Amino acid sequence: MSAIAMETQIVANSSQAASIETTRPFFSIRDMHAYYGESYIVQGVSLDVRQGEILALLGRNGAGKTSTLRTIARTDTPQLRQGEIWLDGQPIHQMKSFEAARAGIQLVPEDRRIIAGLTVEENITLAKVAPGNGWDLDQIYQSFPRLAERRKQEGVTLSGGEQQMLAIARALARDLKLLLLDEPYEGLAPVIVHEIERILHSIKPMGITTIIVEQNAVAALKLADRAVILDTGEVAFAGTAKEVLDNTELRHEYLAI
Repeated sequence: MSAIAMETQIVANSSQAASIETTRPFFSIRDMHAYYGESYIVQGVSLDVRQGEILALLGRNGAGKTSTLRTIARTDTPQLRQGEIWLDGQPIHQMKSFEAARAGIQLVPEDRRIIAGLTVEENITLAKVAPGNGWDLDQIYQSFPRLAERRKQEGVTLSGGEQQMLAIARALARDLKLLLLDEPYEGLAPVIVHEIERILHSIKPMGITTIIVEQNAVAALKLADRAVILDTGEVAFAGTAKEVLDNTELRHEYLAI
């Protein structure tokens, strides 16, 4: 190969690499398999999410939704035995849970885990101890006026909806890139659900990506940009949220709605 041809090939390869880099998904899972002991729960899940998108992760009870979130967050269970998890170029699958949190992944579990004995403000301040550039108290109180009004109240005495807001606020107080929400609407009044949806929409332009697991599938689909439906630990559908809303047969088969 001539020097000119070699140089041309190098430039082409560099351009191709740059193109791959710019089109790489912000968050992706590749062939993820996870187990509780010997119980095979997450069976080869793959998905991509762009930065700032909201993804609804849906399916019937036992489909593997919560297990998928917990595996992404690198919790002790379920155990990841195969596959890759990437966030903003970082190999999350190689990390412990505290390392994944430092990399920008924050899981808000179904039980919210508000710390008893601490006020609203103390719960948020404790979250801010972690390294990174999370929101300050002024930013949080501006977005969560209910929390500002109750800043000196013990966190566990808040209503269910207010506790959910506090749990999300704690995530925002950390260096947040990917927010994982497990059943955030459960037991909440519609007015509180709308307030949480407003908050989730407001953080999209900041580049914060959200994956929401929710039994209220219609509400989640109306909020989300895209949807992935799991069935017995495998991906049964991946596409836009509108495609699911418009497909009665798909919703009936996998979501019973």
